[in-house]
Amino acid sequence: MGAIKKLFKLKDKANSQEAYSSTEEAREQIRITYYQSGYGASTKASGCSINLGVCLKNLYYSFEDLCRKQLNEQERLKQPYIEEQEKQRTELKKRETALSIYEDQKNDLISTIDKQKFEMIDVKQNPEVYGIQDVDKRPKAQFYIGLGLLLPITIYLFVFYISASYSAFFKNFETDSLTAAIFDANALKLSLSHGWLEAIFIITIPFVFMGLGYLIHMFQKNKKFISYVKLAALLILTFMFDVILAYLIEKKIFDFDRVLGETFSPSIAIESVNFWGIIFAGFVVYLIWGLVFDFVMKEHENVDKIKTFIRGKKEEIKNTELKKSDLLIKVDIIKQEVTSINGKISELQSKIDGFVFPVKEYLHYHYQYKEGWFQSINEVLALPAKSKDELKTKCETVSLDHLKELNLENMDFQHLVFTKN
Repeated sequence: MGAIKKLFKLKDKANSQEAYSSTEEAREQIRITYYQSGYGASTKASGCSINLGVCLKNLYYSFEDLCRKQLNEQERLKQPYIEEQEKQRTELKKRETALSIYEDQKNDLISTIDKQKFEMIDVKQNPEVYGIQDVDKRPKAQFYIGLGLLLPITIYLFVFYISASYSAFFKNFETDSLTAAIFDANALKLSLSHGWLEAIFIITIPFVFMGLGYLIHMFQKNKKFISYVKLAALLILTFMFDVILAYLIEKKIFDFDRVLGETFSPSIAIESVNFWGIIFAGFVVYLIWGLVFDFVMKEHENVDKIKTFIRGKKEEIKNTELKKSDLLIKVDIIKQEVTSINGKISELQSKIDGFVFPVKEYLHYHYQYKEGWFQSINEVLALPAKSKDELKTKCETVSLDHLKELNLENMDFQHLVFTKN
């Protein structure tokens, strides 16, 4: 064992650049020392395979103990693990920074979604806060009341203009009754008897007035001088159409009652109560319809402004939720990477805390020791050749069992790391 201690002292010196200027020369000296140590131990033990097993164990544990004590050498061997650990820590900082940013973004998105949901509720109470002006906070009742009034007035105008138009253009009067002149329950049926073109003409006249009423509403939305001019023109046009209808009906009533020699004139129409009754039954009701229609449309627009705002917020929430989902996926990926990197750092730290066993170097010395052992058997022992071969075979078996026990058999890598648990 004294030779082995000297051997390791030589190895220590081989690791010191001050003691040896040539690493290769030092390694060769160590190899020779192992060879000589094996040779000498075999000579003393007469090549006994049992003694070889004990010597190989002592050799291994002495070599392992030396590796643990060689701090400078261990530091050099561990340097790749230290560098890799620093690299992993840098990657960990990057992931933690990214995770912090993603978490802040996630919290911002959650706050945005909560704000958008609150705005969807609050806009009904405080529409002006969200830039929705001239909106009644309770438009529903007024809207439905206006709509309820608009429907029967619309029906009235359809009946009036269908009947009045038929009376003015196609009807042959059989009475001078104003009611019969304005309202004829069989106006549609009788207009069909004159032909389908006449029927279409009578049916579509109310839609002309509805269209004029819609245009009046649209012109009122634009607070410009030209809009007011157009609005006045439409009202005059509608009034003139009603005047024409009233004039034609009044003329037919006059012709039914006229005395021989009398002729109808505009002055007679203007002085007739029936003439103005027809105009007011049509035009005044039409104005009422236009005002109610305008009111209902404004109320609907009020409701629609809020609904449009809410629809926009729902779309914003949907888009924000998608961003949040994508962000959560990124957060999960980053967290998995952080866990993986922490695991690598812990694994590297366990290697750094342990020690690095130079496998190739030990095997090299192991075989040198075994070579010296076998050489002693060949040269020193006075045994028959067959007995020497049998002894060497036993020693070879002991050597292989020793390596198997250490899990160093067929080892193809340079270093083995013993971690500290």
